[in-house]
Amino acid sequence: MPKKMKQIAIYGKGGIGKSTTTSNLSAALSQMGFKVMQFGCDPKSDSTNTLRNGQYIPTVLDTLREKTAVKAHEVIFRGFNGIYCVEAGGPAPGVGCAGRGIITAVELFKQQKVFDELELDYVIYDVLGDVVCGGFAMPIREGIAEHVFTVSSSDFMSVYASNNLFKGIKKYSNSGGALLGGVIANSINAGYSKDIIDDFVSRTKTRVMEYIPRSITVTQSELKGKTTIEAAPESDQAKVYMRLAEKIAAHEVSDTPSPLEVGELQAWAASWSDQLLALESGVVAGGIKSGI
Repeated sequence: MPKKMKQIAIYGKGGIGKSTTTSNLSAALSQMGFKVMQFGCDPKSDSTNTLRNGQYIPTVLDTLREKTAVKAHEVIFRGFNGIYCVEAGGPAPGVGCAGRGIITAVELFKQQKVFDELELDYVIYDVLGDVVCGGFAMPIREGIAEHVFTVSSSDFMSVYASNNLFKGIKKYSNSGGALLGGVIANSINAGYSKDIIDDFVSRTKTRVMEYIPRSITVTQSELKGKTTIEAAPESDQAKVYMRLAEKIAAHEVSDTPSPLEVGELQAWAASWSDQLLALESGVVAGGIKSGI
């Protein structure tokens, strides 16, 4: 019996560390012996850079603009530890839908049965999560990804983007869409950051997959064009990414989240703002307690 390939999508607000997290996850899964493809879905086309020593690769859309017919293997490149790297790409600036590259690339790969041919264990879609519409919603809407994870820090716009993603998952869940695996809490160093994320996941009936601290090791690794898993495999940060990979590899059951309505989210954020102000002013002693 052929092995079952898992397709997962990692969403997150631009600049939140989504691609950094995704690339380290891909690297960690490959170190565990899995055959992995990372599918960059951001029009910036830089998802796979740290898997290939900082090098950009031709995108699916760019290649299609140059040629009338494209074989999928022309846009698949090998990266660290044999990881298959793909960048969907985007339209010419100011023209067309930014999510079109995802739709086109996935259709091309499905038509040519690339996933089956490569006998992959994981396909990981790295998807811009600021806007869940059009092509960006495809991994959710079409059920391409079985499990969705969102990268979020404790800042409001990051949480807001995650909450919007939850709305999209809930909308498509009854028609065979993907479900939510959980939240990957990124840049969690201060105690209150963890409390904010814990409160958010509690209120939306989701779960935290892993807490990832902000680390200079990540910056040093990326300046070399590498993931932390490759550049600093013995570091504490690499161990965090390996732990995340182990949890995702063991993950089986995803759920429909319960997103907050706009008014609820604003009230929730305002209450946390008051707590942080009180903490900074010295009014609150002994740290912050969530569940306000």
